[in-house]
Amino acid sequence: MGIIDKAADVIISGGLVAFPTETVYGLGGDGLNPSASERIYAAKGRPSDNPLILHISDISQLEPLVKEIPENAVRLYEKFWPGPLTLIFKKSAVVPYETSGGLDTVAVRFPSNAVAQRLISASKTPIAAPSANTSGRPSPTRASHVAYDLDGKIDIILDGGACDFGLESTIVDVSEDIPCLLRPGAITLEMLRDVLGKVNVDKAVTDMLEGGELPKAPGMKYTHYSPNADVIIVRGERQKIVQKINELIADTDIRLKVGVIATEENKYSYKGCEVLVAGSIKEPEKIASNLFKMLRKCDHHGIDRVFAEGLPENEIGLAIMNRLKKAAGYHIIDA
Repeated sequence: MGIIDKAADVIISGGLVAFPTETVYGLGGDGLNPSASERIYAAKGRPSDNPLILHISDISQLEPLVKEIPENAVRLYEKFWPGPLTLIFKKSAVVPYETSGGLDTVAVRFPSNAVAQRLISASKTPIAAPSANTSGRPSPTRASHVAYDLDGKIDIILDGGACDFGLESTIVDVSEDIPCLLRPGAITLEMLRDVLGKVNVDKAVTDMLEGGELPKAPGMKYTHYSPNADVIIVRGERQKIVQKINELIADTDIRLKVGVIATEENKYSYKGCEVLVAGSIKEPEKIASNLFKMLRKCDHHGIDRVFAEGLPENEIGLAIMNRLKKAAGYHIIDA
């Protein structure tokens, strides 16, 4: 029996398998088994009102999970599936509330990663899978990240190498008349509007939700992606960012180890700190794919406080800043 078949048997029996996708590693269980979803929440230490995403390996698996498939959904999945896009529908009775986070909607994605597709197909069930990390930690883009957080808490880790995109999927709510972007990702707002025309943007994309508001999708409500270090974003014009970060480094208690998540262009501009280079400002997709790796490096290097260069909030920059803001608990300084 091959490793995929062994992993599928674990899913079928109610166990948990970490597996690669093109975005980040997922922590998978049988999405139609309430106890498997409860195990996912327990392994991650994840609040149970934070919905899980159901992963499918064939478009025919979608219809049984949802009450209806709106035309906007068809236009999006015909363009972007398989791929890093999650769509939110009104759920059918077959989807347990343990999977949907208590909501009457369900999040569904058709990943393009071949290992993910083979696992879902062999399991013969939609696989519920949030990111395979301890809740609140940076999402895992390598199997070693999964092992660091969850070793001993789950049954199998499938190692498929580094993930392509490095940020979780774009999430769009298609359950209402006007589609709404709930979480930005590699499928950008501009790409969505090219297909649909009008797309609203939920305020949680750029700002923190109020305490009593229920999250409609994963990653909306809680502080996420955080290393042990304090994360502070500095945004503004490029040269002013560098100047401000150097001022902040100089003002930091000398007993603290300081880091900077920097662009390639500015890597020699900082003094008295450890510089973590995420990528070139000319290649924001590379910065996106490296972001969680950089946040995890902060812990591996024993950094106490990290300053992160802010980016323009357009195209993939919207997704990068969305994750950085949550990692920083919305601690932002304007240069």
